[in-house]
Amino acid sequence: MPESQSEIHHFSKNWQQQLAEAFNSIDDLCRYLNLSPDDLPILAAAAENFPLRVPLSFAACIEKGNMHDPLLRQILPVKEELIAYPGFSNDPVGDLAAATQVGVLHKYHGRVLFINTGSCAINCRYCFRRNFPYADLQLSKQQEDAAIESIQNDTSISEVILSGGDPLLLSDSRLARLIRQLDGIEHLKRIRIHSRLPIVLPARITDEFIDTLTQSPKQIIIVVHCNHANEINDRVIAACNSLKNNGITLLNQSVLLKGVNDKAEVLCELSEQLFSHGIIPYYLHLLDKATGTGHFEVSETEALALVRQIQGALPGYLVPKLVKEQAGADSKQTLL
Repeated sequence: MPESQSEIHHFSKNWQQQLAEAFNSIDDLCRYLNLSPDDLPILAAAAENFPLRVPLSFAACIEKGNMHDPLLRQILPVKEELIAYPGFSNDPVGDLAAATQVGVLHKYHGRVLFINTGSCAINCRYCFRRNFPYADLQLSKQQEDAAIESIQNDTSISEVILSGGDPLLLSDSRLARLIRQLDGIEHLKRIRIHSRLPIVLPARITDEFIDTLTQSPKQIIIVVHCNHANEINDRVIAACNSLKNNGITLLNQSVLLKGVNDKAEVLCELSEQLFSHGIIPYYLHLLDKATGTGHFEVSETEALALVRQIQGALPGYLVPKLVKEQAGADSKQTLL
């Protein structure tokens, strides 16, 4: 569908301006999508603790008038979020216990994770950190310096993972400063960045950001987060091509979500689309059991059956690893 003049004007703005204009009103989003809030299982109370936030670049990928669109399901606050599902908690993967200091999670050997910000460009309703106490644990600049010093003193660490929230919400100058500091640590081999922004706000992939990455002597890996092939449009493709063409390794992780991508043909199409644009379909996560997300759960038995169907339809390099996180485990648990 051709873009409207207002959409063309919006997408001509820089990423910060586009982010500032993200939808945060259910009524405004429904109006844009030609939907009536009365026809949807919306519950305003579900948005009180975890607000609606959706950039236009993602909303534009949702089929207008389709209340069952799989992308809409990922971002719409609904009444099921207030159901107390057994086994679901505010810290389902044990991140709080793994915090060795403010903003640093050391769960697995050889890797540390930095929580650089608690903000995201989009609030995905299934997020495992939707209840995370970011105000207490995200890194300030001073704490960031202390964390980097601790990595310098621990030669067992070979990889730093920038996470959040979404680390790409940091400014280009802040990211450049951080990466330069990491570049100076001799025993560090890789810098991995986990971000949804190349998918939901592709304007974030600026020339300045790419210059920062290409100037680093470390191996740079960006793990994008795409759950459905419909999230991939021309702007996303252009952003990922810019990264790929500058030597950045691109991996994808998806979350298996009921009503979104719990069909073999949907997952196969996602893998095909990702790989055609230079992104390796690496992980398919079982849902982390965070409070408010139980309506998205696909059972482990169903997940195994789905991946076996994918294995029968695609070459091995297009089949993501089915994994789950388990609090206290020394690695992700590979199921298939």
